[in-house]
Amino acid sequence: MFRTLCLLGALAVSLAACGGGGSSGGATTAPTPPPPTPATNTAAIVVDAGPAGLDVGPNGYIQYNTAYVSVTLCAPGTSNCQTIDHVLVDTGSVGLRIVQSVLTPTLLAALPIETDPGGNPVGECYGYVDGYAFGSVRQADFQIGGEAVSDMPLAVIGDTGVFSTVPSECVSGAGTDLNSVQSLGANGIIGIGVTTTDCGVSCTTPGGNAAALYYDCPPSGCSSLIARAASTTAPFQQLPNPVAAMSVDNNGTIVSLPAAPVGGETSMTGTLYFGIGTQTNNGLGSATVLTATPSTNPAGAGFVTAIYKGQNLSDSFLDSGSSLYFFVDPSIVLCANAEFAGYYCPVSPLPLSPTIQGLNGATAAASFTLENAQTLLLTSYSVLPGVGANPNDLGFAPFPNSFDFGLPFFFGRNVYTAIEGRNAGGAVGPYFAY
Repeated sequence: MFRTLCLLGALAVSLAACGGGGSSGGATTAPTPPPPTPATNTAAIVVDAGPAGLDVGPNGYIQYNTAYVSVTLCAPGTSNCQTIDHVLVDTGSVGLRIVQSVLTPTLLAALPIETDPGGNPVGECYGYVDGYAFGSVRQADFQIGGEAVSDMPLAVIGDTGVFSTVPSECVSGAGTDLNSVQSLGANGIIGIGVTTTDCGVSCTTPGGNAAALYYDCPPSGCSSLIARAASTTAPFQQLPNPVAAMSVDNNGTIVSLPAAPVGGETSMTGTLYFGIGTQTNNGLGSATVLTATPSTNPAGAGFVTAIYKGQNLSDSFLDSGSSLYFFVDPSIVLCANAEFAGYYCPVSPLPLSPTIQGLNGATAAASFTLENAQTLLLTSYSVLPGVGANPNDLGFAPFPNSFDFGLPFFFGRNVYTAIEGRNAGGAVGPYFAY
């Protein structure tokens, strides 16, 4: 997941243009029929300005190009529950992580903390490209749409007590401490990427990998790295991919969003489908399957090749958690205004024609029109198509050989993410399709 929120926070974007319009009285209309009952394997997606309170205070801002869903957590086996809105949908990570401050004290106190064989609490650090999330590993009954998982581990980031001090190995990755709603731009993250757990075989021996680290957390603090088993059924240890842990519709997801108008818009709604080829509403249809690297790949799982201006960028990926297109192209003009350093500002809309190729040799066009980022970011819109940036100039380059197709790529498409090792519509994951 890429974040550029720290850059936008300094802009102090006004909310004045985001309010709704008035109404004209006098007209009589027929009653509106009730909306159809959602399918059990779906959840509503909203792309909007972000959770309540995000725009408050000197560091407040309006979020953009971020897909959110609502999830419900319950203390295991009880009716002590809370529905949490504005949880970021991230196809580039795995596991559910919720900011501690958004949980009610009653629910937080009732969520059991995972312990290690010595009886000490377990903490987890998860590294994103631009920051890190550290906190306790707790268990909850989880529900999204009509799907549910009992006793599922999640991370409570920014948790207090023994978890207040972030371990040095976690901080050493640098970037932002994603321990608050404002630093994260969301109330939490639901990672629904291509692997079944957040660390896999790497964490079955102490040490973890570049993404996830698990800690033993005695009263003296979290310092020793520990091993955690990888499983998508109880008893859990690592954070599972919530979709992989479901009893049905558990082989992948579809992010379905409408096309965005040129120049952007205030908000949009779409649908997150669970399962691929498991029900009548989630078939592959004519989508092109682009197989991705497995978890045995030294660079990690979920990479495809972007063919762009004669380059084969083999560490590329489709990431709903990124708010932009991130790619390196020195021929494109960057924004002159220091507030937008690193963003692309072509003088006029610039058609670009990358192609995505899977390990299976299949290819699919990934064309888009790059717009002037400064013009778009100075609007009060939260849906901004065609925004791109050079990750090197933003201070974080994910991989030297990559093209990150962020959420703008998902506008106007049904994007499939299939989980590693699972048959999804006749093809075995990991793969992307659209």
